[in-house]
Amino acid sequence: MLIAYRAAASAREALGVPPLPLDAAQTQALTELLQQPPKGEGSFLLQLLSERIPPGVDEAAYVKASWLAAVAKEELTSPLVSCEEAVQLLATMIGGYNVAALIELLSHQKQTIAAAAAEALSSTVLVYEAYHDVMELAISNKYAKQVVDSWAAAEWFNKKAPLAQEITVRVFKVAGETNTDDLSPATHATTRPDIPLHAQAMLETRMPGGLAELAKLKATGNPICYVGDVVGTGSSRKSAINSVLWHIGNNIPHVPNKRSGGVILANKIAPIFFNTAEDSGALPIECDVSQLNTGDLITIRPHEGTIERAIGEENCGEIIARFELKPTTLCDEVQAGGRIPLLIGRALTDKVRMQLAMPISDVFIRPKPTIENTKGFTLAQKMVGKACGLVGVRPGSSCEPLMSTVGSQDTTGPMTRDELKELACLGFSADFVLQSFCHTAAYPKPVDLKTHAELPDFIESRGGVALRPGDGIIHSWLNRMLLPDSVGTGGDSHTRFPLGISFPAGSGLVAFAAAIGAMPLDMPESVLVKFSGSLQPGVTLRDVVNAIPYMAIKQGLLTVDKTNKINIFSGRIMEIEGLPDLKLEQAFELTDATAERSCAGSTIKLSIATVSEYLRSNIALLNNMISNGYGDSRSLQRRIKAMEAWLANPVLLEADQDAEYAAVLEINLDQITEPILACPNDPDNVKTLSEVAGDQIDEVFIGSCMTNIGHYRAAATLLKDEGPNAAKLWVCPPTRMDEAMLKEEGYYAIFEASGARMEMPGCSLCMGNQARVENNTTVFSTSTRNFNNRLGDGAQVYLGSAELAAVCAQLGKIPTKEIYLALAANKIDPNKQELYRYLNFDQIKNFSDATCSS
Repeated sequence: MLIAYRAAASAREALGVPPLPLDAAQTQALTELLQQPPKGEGSFLLQLLSERIPPGVDEAAYVKASWLAAVAKEELTSPLVSCEEAVQLLATMIGGYNVAALIELLSHQKQTIAAAAAEALSSTVLVYEAYHDVMELAISNKYAKQVVDSWAAAEWFNKKAPLAQEITVRVFKVAGETNTDDLSPATHATTRPDIPLHAQAMLETRMPGGLAELAKLKATGNPICYVGDVVGTGSSRKSAINSVLWHIGNNIPHVPNKRSGGVILANKIAPIFFNTAEDSGALPIECDVSQLNTGDLITIRPHEGTIERAIGEENCGEIIARFELKPTTLCDEVQAGGRIPLLIGRALTDKVRMQLAMPISDVFIRPKPTIENTKGFTLAQKMVGKACGLVGVRPGSSCEPLMSTVGSQDTTGPMTRDELKELACLGFSADFVLQSFCHTAAYPKPVDLKTHAELPDFIESRGGVALRPGDGIIHSWLNRMLLPDSVGTGGDSHTRFPLGISFPAGSGLVAFAAAIGAMPLDMPESVLVKFSGSLQPGVTLRDVVNAIPYMAIKQGLLTVDKTNKINIFSGRIMEIEGLPDLKLEQAFELTDATAERSCAGSTIKLSIATVSEYLRSNIALLNNMISNGYGDSRSLQRRIKAMEAWLANPVLLEADQDAEYAAVLEINLDQITEPILACPNDPDNVKTLSEVAGDQIDEVFIGSCMTNIGHYRAAATLLKDEGPNAAKLWVCPPTRMDEAMLKEEGYYAIFEASGARMEMPGCSLCMGNQARVENNTTVFSTSTRNFNNRLGDGAQVYLGSAELAAVCAQLGKIPTKEIYLALAANKIDPNKQELYRYLNFDQIKNFSDATCSS
């Protein structure tokens, strides 16, 4: 084992990264070596035992905890590890498999062992249900009583270093916008769980040579802070934070290949990225960074809210930026090692004190109550209130709504799995957890196949539901699992529910929500987008999506320029009204795109009739899944019963008439008379068709979670009998059910006759982690976002409707307004009823029992 480990470590060292953590088999071999250590290997073996085994409920952690417990109880002996040292090592395992052993050792006949176990448990907060065992034992066991008293006194927190009064750091600045594709490139998605290896790809296209420059700054001996104008827009935020912290953070003792801490400064930090930084123990600060440049040595005074030039710098002591530390609990979050450990530990302390009839602890900074307000609540505030057992929740309030639905996709799923292990989660508390394989099914690498084989069992064994490779996009499925007016989250920024509300999060917070069944939320303000009028000929819902930033720019609520960027939507909830009769598939086009506005969440007001129609269809789908062996069947059955209960008494929450909003954007659909596109390479860079007509198009993509079956029928109708396309066309339906229906109805034959490349249901080009367009091409896409290099290296990408995409494919260029509207009038308008039909599974004969597996 040592020979193989050292060989693998040497290969990793050549890549500039540390060895992988030990797996269960290696850990088993290690424990055997510890009992009979080879000469001269003692210190190395102990270092492996202490630092290179994952904590929590990893399989290797089980082997480690079992062996240490046996040594502590003197059932096994090691010349390198005494009984007391075994207990001390158990203390470093955070929680999970070590907890039961430590509780048992509280009753050990040797007082030194029992005392060591008490000391170990006092610093362990991931105890979950074992808390009751300790409380019961404390009645008769003085060491258990010692643990309880320690928890009540929050000694686990007080032993940690508080946020420093001053922090001196060297600036590494990436001017303009840094999105999460820059920090965590999709082309390297398979390496995301391997944090140090994935971090090697950070900024590879955004700033070639950036990591070499960062290394030179590190060589000065100062900690590094990451600085940018706008930081963290986009998705895959946990892997992005992991990469940043690998380069600027600190090693976490006893947790291999993961770092915490570090400072991030920006004019604007995208909300989910900010939250993920909090969860990871970093210090994110929004402030004016215009006076900061790479190489500057600065001193940050967190408690005073100032940034000044450091001693030894020219003009030292000069204050170059001021800020307000937000949220108010950020100091505690940094001290605890992150928001998640703070929440878990603080809840444990509060629970113990409540059971002991003690007053609430004053050790922690508590969220400040919001100012009393007699105004009404918005729809989002009522939904979050319902999940908190309240009428509503005011903006600025800190709360922990229950999570009814949690989603995980495959490029973040392995990270979520690792976070769940660290959280010592053996069963989900969230009511419904779904795992998909939509980003890696079509062109799987060996590591993807391993994930496909192993992750479903991990999810299902904890009470979750796992889709199958080839089923399609997580959002298109997860939307069909939703309950009205409920709250959820997902490890993908496009987890934007058309029913209820979702607050997308990084994989760490998603793991927390799944494990605990609730998640922390500082309730954002809401922006109301209110539609009036009706869709004009040739104008689609995707054009309405792009009308939101188009009108916001006109009203000064949004700017495209990243310097001193204005974005009224950023960090707020977008609440949409004025389109109550939309089908749910249509509604998702609008809520889905709020990710590109950097919204914290979104709601849309719908009718009881359309919601009821959707739920009846979804019940049929879930019954079909049970019939075809999807697990966990109990979770599926529980969700079916909840849907049936709502249908028996269909009521939807509504915003109060006097609800307050941070802004109101009114859009009259009568005034939108032609398509609106997002132009290269920014989702905010929106223009009318007339402004960009004639631009050459090399490749076209019709796919992503922004599409539904109606889009494919309409696109095929525009292509029918027109001959081969002038541009390369990719077609990828969102689910296998869409694929099957489109084949049955003959639309696949039309696409194939036009020369289209038909893709397996899933994400395909949208994320660009596997299939990609040719380098330096101009692309028209129906996908979600068009960041630089996302769909292909150097690609210039327009975003718009499937209908316009089909015309672009046929012509090889963006058509004029007149040509497009004429085609729409001749081919689409006469067939609207037929084309824009949606999949109502309850109306498909025998669908609930039909074989529907991939």
